[in-house]
Amino acid sequence: MKVALVHDWLNQIGGAENVLEALVALWPEAPIYTSMYGPKLMPESYRTWDIRTSFMQRLPGVTRHHQAYLPLYPLAFEQFDLGGYELVVSNKSAFCHGVITPPETLHICYCLTPTRFLWMYDAYRQREGLGRLADAALRPVLAWLRTWDRLAADRVDHFIAISRSVQQRIRKYYRRDSVIIYPPVDVERFTPSDRPPGDYYLAGGRLIPYKRVDLAVEAFNRLGLPLVVFGDGRDRAALEAKAASNITFLGRVSWDELVDLFQHCRAFIFPGLEDFGIAPVEAQAAGRPVIAFAGGGALDTVIEGETGALFYEQTPEALAAAVEAFDATAVSPAACRRNAERFAVDRFRRELSAFVEARLEDHRRTQVGQL
Repeated sequence: MKVALVHDWLNQIGGAENVLEALVALWPEAPIYTSMYGPKLMPESYRTWDIRTSFMQRLPGVTRHHQAYLPLYPLAFEQFDLGGYELVVSNKSAFCHGVITPPETLHICYCLTPTRFLWMYDAYRQREGLGRLADAALRPVLAWLRTWDRLAADRVDHFIAISRSVQQRIRKYYRRDSVIIYPPVDVERFTPSDRPPGDYYLAGGRLIPYKRVDLAVEAFNRLGLPLVVFGDGRDRAALEAKAASNITFLGRVSWDELVDLFQHCRAFIFPGLEDFGIAPVEAQAAGRPVIAFAGGGALDTVIEGETGALFYEQTPEALAAAVEAFDATAVSPAACRRNAERFAVDRFRRELSAFVEARLEDHRRTQVGQL
């Protein structure tokens, strides 16, 4: 069976790339079609993969400023020749589901989300602080891209969603059904510690606007409790400037340091609205509870009252109240670990392989029936 993988872009590491690595492990011989690729920006192991880029690879500065070329992505993915493949799996958060496949090819889209800045633009504009001129220039482009995005969804044979929230968006924006297969999380890397937890709370990751670490900083400024923030990003300087002395910023940390931070925090603070969110699962794999905003993937990964707590308004006041009301000592590390194991890498591989095999069998029968 000839398989091709399709990915939006390869110039940064995040949850989408975690999924891509799992897909490559399932189909190691499959080429990866993507709009552009910055080898120096990605792990060295990626250089052993068969990565095939579009014409966008030749555009100046594209790997550093890929947003500037927004209108070109539909054409970039439509120009790929995917003839000869029996299976195409697109790993989509933006435009890559728009590849054109022949009738004999089965196209399964692992949908991380319907393109956020197209379908949730007002929230994106507010979060990024776009001015009036930028907003006025973007709106007609985004209107055209939304039309393309909706029509491109009809090219997909089957959608897989990563959470209930994403499943609802696929139904609303694309008018398509989907099944849920949760993304793979390396829960084996994070295990509970024999030592008791410390007195600090933990937050962090990429310090960018939609992660809403600003809510954690403002809440803990009021609470006066110790908060440790790991990670880096364009919001870091602003966050540090507004943080009180009880909040510590560590910057980038090693995997060993991150495991230790998760194992010994009182609870992990997760204030953003994410499509899935790997960090809360990693915290639970380390035996620690999570205090999360009640939206997006947290509704799938955090069991309220058993592995953590949810707060229902994305405000510092609501987060602070949830922290004050939460008793971390009442949460069983074993219960957190059991919940995290539902999202293990092996489970992802089994579920995705079974789904693909079943859909391929149906597709082959249909093809034979048309002969």
